[in-house]
Amino acid sequence: MNDQADADRVLKEKHRAMWAQGDYPALASELIPDLGAILVEACRLRPRQRVLDVGAGAGNAAIPAAMMGAEVVASDLTPEMFDAGRRQAADRGVELEWVEADAEALPFPDNEFDAVISCLGVMFAPHHQAGADELVRVCKPGGTIGLLSWTPEGFIGQMSKTMKPFAPPPPPGAQPPPLWGSEDHLRQLFGDRVADIQTRKQTATITSFHQPDDFLRYFKSHYGPTISVYKSLAGDEDRLKALDKALTELADAFSDAHGDAPSQMDWEYLLFTGRKNKAGP
Repeated sequence: MNDQADADRVLKEKHRAMWAQGDYPALASELIPDLGAILVEACRLRPRQRVLDVGAGAGNAAIPAAMMGAEVVASDLTPEMFDAGRRQAADRGVELEWVEADAEALPFPDNEFDAVISCLGVMFAPHHQAGADELVRVCKPGGTIGLLSWTPEGFIGQMSKTMKPFAPPPPPGAQPPPLWGSEDHLRQLFGDRVADIQTRKQTATITSFHQPDDFLRYFKSHYGPTISVYKSLAGDEDRLKALDKALTELADAFSDAHGDAPSQMDWEYLLFTGRKNKAGP
């Protein structure tokens, strides 16, 4: 195995470990339970279509797709999330296939799926062009590609920006996940291989936190990327306090509080759909 392959393997192991921390399946079901269904609806999936969900986690989009009657494969680099997904699927009376897979090297043939979707999944793969190329490769000509991604300007995008100075430097070639929430970036990634592109920005309304401190405690215990940054600062009390302060101030800036009621936070995302060109690879 060459040095680049070794480095890539180590990087993917770190990503898998990061997302296995905390409890992302609980976060997705408690804070953003509707986003997967919103993506599925935008893609206009139909019964018996063969659908791949990339970076599926516990099936936030894969399960609604299966409930529409599609034949769904849920793939993710972190299979530790699959048990929660299987339980949720059973509760909803649907079956789907769960496959451990790297979004940048999907273990599926060319032109395999009628629709390839990703709800807050592929955006976290470090090499964006590789991820986009794989989405196109496994999609049938004329098939649908649908994505839902946090925007750079929205809350999660700004949280990523806020944590960056406190985190270890990214590996060479890695790009910030919220770029997937930029229409210009997606058009550059897909080029002329995807047509009939439609995009719109929407917001997920979050009312789970009364105070910014509540948000901070929740993300420090549930969200893998946040947990990883805090672990990297272990023992550096000044830096830990500075990160606490920065994230609390960010949450406060995005919160709209009214008396004793939970504060409202609007988290912006980009919804993207398109069709693979029939003349494409």
